[in-house]
Amino acid sequence: MLLNKKLYIRAEIIRAARSFFLKENYLEVETPIIIPAPAPEANIEAVCADTDNFLHTSPELCMKRLISSGFDRIFQLCKCFRQGEKGDLHLSEFTMLEWYCSGTDYNYMMKNTEDLIRFIIKKIGKNSSISFHGREIDLSKNWEKMTVAHAFDKYASMGSKKAVEDNCFEEVLCFEVEPYLGFKRPVFLYDYPARLGSLARLKENNRQVAERFELYIAGIELCNGFSELTCAKEQRKRFEKEMKLRLNSGKKEYPMPDKFLKDIETLPDTSGNALGMDRLVMILTDTLSIDDVVSFTMGQL
Repeated sequence: MLLNKKLYIRAEIIRAARSFFLKENYLEVETPIIIPAPAPEANIEAVCADTDNFLHTSPELCMKRLISSGFDRIFQLCKCFRQGEKGDLHLSEFTMLEWYCSGTDYNYMMKNTEDLIRFIIKKIGKNSSISFHGREIDLSKNWEKMTVAHAFDKYASMGSKKAVEDNCFEEVLCFEVEPYLGFKRPVFLYDYPARLGSLARLKENNRQVAERFELYIAGIELCNGFSELTCAKEQRKRFEKEMKLRLNSGKKEYPMPDKFLKDIETLPDTSGNALGMDRLVMILTDTLSIDDVVSFTMGQL
């Protein structure tokens, strides 16, 4: 196997991310990878660990239970697993950076994410702009923010509301909107339709949207953040709805994560974010395939 020099840069990026959170007084935590009940989301497939358990798709449930128990700032770097995900931007086993901060909302988290990536870029010796596939992306200015509704009105063949109603939101987002996002400077796409934020708080002055955001750089979705939903009763209703969607599409029924639902009865106002580290390495090494920034792919094992 040829020496993959990008693994050196990957290691620097991971060290820099850890350094940022320690500087910001976040506690690094480790939560179980094998869990009895993943979040029952309609479009995410968990990998079975055995007959009774699953490999986590994200450490989200356990980390929010820690916030509920009194920890106020936590982060984690870990492997996550999703069934059947493979492509230039997807792996079935991938590295996630996830963090939560109590007493904050998604506006704080967007700024925190911007600070994190700028910190990493400085630590690995890059300038305030990066080149990706021949295009210069300016990271120095305040990053752009665009609502989902505005992005669909500007770039797509239909509005976001109709796309949700026609069950083609993800398809339209992927093929008609994402190719225009984050090529001059990074873009935070925010205020997702309420149906697409099953773990996010709804906006107080507009219950049709969830306080959810995603960051795009060079057309690549890098992270998914929320103002977290803190109402256990509402969260259970949303999970039950997601479960029905799963069953109606012939997918596996998951156990309800009852201990999580019990613990978030004491979850304070909190924001969180989940960032794909493999994709960040791709962007910062000008790499078009996720296979080229990991040490091994499944086909090499």
